[in-house]
Formats: sequence, structure tokens, C-alpha cells
Amino acid sequence: MQVVEKLVRKQYLVSPVQIKKLDMLAKKENASAAQLVRAAIDAYNPDMPDDMQESDLLHFALTRVKEAIADTRATRKRLEQTLRALAVAGENG
Repeated sequence: MQVVEKLVRKQYLVSPVQIKKLDMLAKKENASAAQLVRAAIDAYNPDMPDDMQESDLLHFALTRVKEAIADTRATRKRLEQTLRALAVAGENG
């Protein structure tokens, strides 16, 4: 579950070929084009050198996976707390 954040509308010019590719990827991933663009922006790291060694890349990927797992656990914990609070409220209401 993704944390809801304020989104800002922006316009960018892209080529018809890029639109076609984005639409194809969105369909394949069962996601919106906007979701894919946000994910691509989040994944982009200009500080990562092009000649990064495989072990460095694996370390980077492992770090990102660990962050995602921690975020997922925190989200599940908050969800469980919310569901318990709603159950208690339903019993008292």
C-alpha cells in the first residue's frame, strides 16, 4: 500500500514514440502511465556512475529492497492498528 502524497500536475513534451512505449509498458504492467513515470523518476539516481560494478549495483538493489520491505512492514503495522481501532469503535458504537 502506497502512502498517499500530494501530487502536482506538470506538463512535459514527449515524442509519439515515447508515448507509444509508455502506453505499452503501462498495459503490460497493469499500471497507469503516470505511475510508471513516477516510478522511473524515483528509480533515477544521477549520483550512480554509469560504470558501476556489479557488486555495487547488487548492494544498491539490496538496499532499495530492504527499504521497501521496511516501508511495507511499517504500512502493515499502521493498517493493523487502524483496523483494530475501527473494530473497537464499531463495538463501542
